[in-house]
Amino acid sequence: MNPLLKIGLLALLLLVSGCASLSNAERDRAAGIAVQARSTVVECSQADRCALDSPLRGLGGKAFAASTEAAPQHYATIIDEGEVSLVARLNLIRSATRSIDLQTYIFDKDDSARLVLDELLGAARRGVKVRVLIDQLSAISDLEILGALASSHQNFELRVYNPTFGKARLNYFDYAGSVLCCFRRFNQRMHNKLLVIDDALGVVGGRNYQDDYYDWDSEYNFRDRDVLVAGPEVREMAANFDAFWRAPRSVPAERLNDVGGLLLKHGAPPMPPAEFRHPQRIARVSDEANDPAYVTRAFVDTALPVASVRYVADLPRKHRRERPSQPANGQHVTEPQLDALISSAQTEVLLQTPYLVLSKPARKLFSDLRKRAQPPRIVVSSNSLAATDNPIVYALSYKYKRRNLRELGFNIYEYKPFPLDAPVDYRNLLPAPLGEAPPSDGKRSSLIGGSAAGSNARGSAGNGDRRRTEPDAVVDADTTASASPRQATPGPAARRRTDGSVVERRVLRAETRPSFLGTKAVNKPLPVTRTGARMGLHAKSMVVDRRIGVIGTHNFDPRSENYNTEGAVIIDDPVFAEALAQSILRDIHPQNSWTVAPRTKPPVLSGLNYSVGKASEALPVLDFWPWRYATDYEFQPGPDCPAPLRRQHEDFHKCYVAVGDFPEVNVGPKWLLVRMLTAFGAGLVPIL
Repeated sequence: MNPLLKIGLLALLLLVSGCASLSNAERDRAAGIAVQARSTVVECSQADRCALDSPLRGLGGKAFAASTEAAPQHYATIIDEGEVSLVARLNLIRSATRSIDLQTYIFDKDDSARLVLDELLGAARRGVKVRVLIDQLSAISDLEILGALASSHQNFELRVYNPTFGKARLNYFDYAGSVLCCFRRFNQRMHNKLLVIDDALGVVGGRNYQDDYYDWDSEYNFRDRDVLVAGPEVREMAANFDAFWRAPRSVPAERLNDVGGLLLKHGAPPMPPAEFRHPQRIARVSDEANDPAYVTRAFVDTALPVASVRYVADLPRKHRRERPSQPANGQHVTEPQLDALISSAQTEVLLQTPYLVLSKPARKLFSDLRKRAQPPRIVVSSNSLAATDNPIVYALSYKYKRRNLRELGFNIYEYKPFPLDAPVDYRNLLPAPLGEAPPSDGKRSSLIGGSAAGSNARGSAGNGDRRRTEPDAVVDADTTASASPRQATPGPAARRRTDGSVVERRVLRAETRPSFLGTKAVNKPLPVTRTGARMGLHAKSMVVDRRIGVIGTHNFDPRSENYNTEGAVIIDDPVFAEALAQSILRDIHPQNSWTVAPRTKPPVLSGLNYSVGKASEALPVLDFWPWRYATDYEFQPGPDCPAPLRRQHEDFHKCYVAVGDFPEVNVGPKWLLVRMLTAFGAGLVPIL
């Protein structure tokens, strides 16, 4: 674009957008309105702020009591099931006696998010200092709610990270202007997810605050994972949160242009009333969060004692652009730590990421491992096209399947949209009329093939026979079919579509971003061939040599490396690492994932097909060759195939049947769209 034309367009866009900007004096006035409206009433005069007497909170005290400066002690619990992780959050918030720090990328206003907001406000009213830090791009954009939160209580503070043009809610001009003037800054997001209670207990993982992270969405839910840590290392989590809180890019909500404008025009608004879509579900998790027996069974009995715990996280200065001659100044923290763990692997790396997109440094890292005399086995759990929330990013994974399998030696498993043995209460995936809970006897059912307590549970009848060191256990499908979402049908509130998918409401999911020229999600899950709530992988975890386990927010992709700030918990403990490994291996079991493997060679011209496909892969954007090196396979158990096999096994093609490149995607008339995504999408990845 002509530089003068670009400057002219930018000036016009900024002028239009700037009409809503406030002067410094107006921002001060708006902030004053919010501060004056904040309640100063503290409902509890007790020293513990009337906190819930929680056995989970007591676990933090136990860890500190057993710790010395030279030998810190911790407890760690892996939380796999979504709704159970929500119960943990509610219990922790209610048990806080001094402080709550919450940091997240997405914060919706649906049932789960509103429930957490109400609990945070309740904690502030009883005297707990509450700080909430949300990223601007994908978090709350409702000005009424933001104004109400900013004006709610003296113990409650809300800040927004990196607000483009100083606003909470962007319009078309803002998006277009951000492309022209500040594309890099607009893309620099705070992807950290962290909850810290009294500097003693912390929750880190992939979950944001939205129904689809807690198995509460009727269309699409994330298979995700958190780790709950109790002990001295939580202080490092608190220190990292504080660095973000004090960063110049973290702006108090009341000082944003649009929120401040609302305060100036209408004063402090009341908090809109909660209108829960499923109140019985809210009541169920609330009761469980108050039940000491349930909390003990789910989170305390399953906690693993671990000594070596590290919280590694980027700092806001990662978003500074340094000159090439200057040192990195500690910008990147998470990525180098994870790379060092991978490079230290001797026998195996289990890697779970929703987006299998490798940067050049990552490719070199795995290439160097491959060149060893005895390279470690690399197992990757990722999404299929039918399961992913981000089909354009999947295009790059699809484009480089040959490289990832043949050159890097990956063993790749793609998550199914309707897994039969996921860590989920399948009743939550069944449709129910608005305002009604799913069919239930009032109690939580045990998980299919697992315990509601998460991956650390030992000796439970449901999962003992599936805890294998390899994905080689065949689970009887008859034990799970009745609970599978395969037979689910849309509820009356859902809008049916002829392509098999059901859309009940439009939401911005996970890493999905709106268009740079609009405010609605344009990159969303593709239609599938079945009705019912499907699942997509969102967990970001790694196990090295069954000795070190990692759970965090890093997607192991270029965006996490270069744009987003990330965080992760690294635990050097073989028992914890094995528990995490078994959780990942469960996800790659044939009931839950397809195996990616090379196709059988065609009888003629196999060499030509391979060469042309490789050349097409090397093209920068368009990858036109339709006959791929690899495809997805489904395990077919039988007398000669009693257990799943690795793709390298000589009998692999006898026991597995090819199911196509995009199984369960309802391609139909959208075949051209899917091919365009996989051909051109690779070129779009850097800006997504």
